[in-house]
Amino acid sequence: MAGKYEFSWELLGDIGVGRPNLGNTTRVEVYRLMQFTFRDIIEKHVGVEETDQIFYEAGQLAGNAFYQHMITKTDDLNHFVSQLKTVLKDLGMGILRVEEADMEKGELILTVSEDLDCSGLPEDSYEICTYDEGFISALLENFSGKPFVVKEIDCWCTGDRTCRFHAKAIEQ
Repeated sequence: MAGKYEFSWELLGDIGVGRPNLGNTTRVEVYRLMQFTFRDIIEKHVGVEETDQIFYEAGQLAGNAFYQHMITKTDDLNHFVSQLKTVLKDLGMGILRVEEADMEKGELILTVSEDLDCSGLPEDSYEICTYDEGFISALLENFSGKPFVVKEIDCWCTGDRTCRFHAKAIEQ
């Protein structure tokens, strides 16, 4: 069943027509204002665990669309990572680095510095980049054809100065 606002890339609109004076730029505070107010209200309705699942799945949906519209399909991991690094930086989403990659085992360790979700936030006792986990899992699945589970293992909010993610292919 389709929802009222079922996602499609077209929902991003024509920025040049719709924002002829402001263009496609805004500040990180605006993104975080929307993200964290959504998270707060959703948590009040369904709890933390379900909210995390919703954000993970939203990240996957975004990652799938992002891959289809922003990445040129390739079978070469280095080419894929190079494209992804460039587009993430160009869009101001973060600075990607692959620390470890063993595609035969289906495992990667990636970092995203200066990411939209948490860089610069106060320290706390938990990771918050659940949306990013889903986003990365979808990008890796689109590249490899294998589903991945991604878990943030280090976060700005837990005292690290970059977000680090462990990605593992799911055996089918």
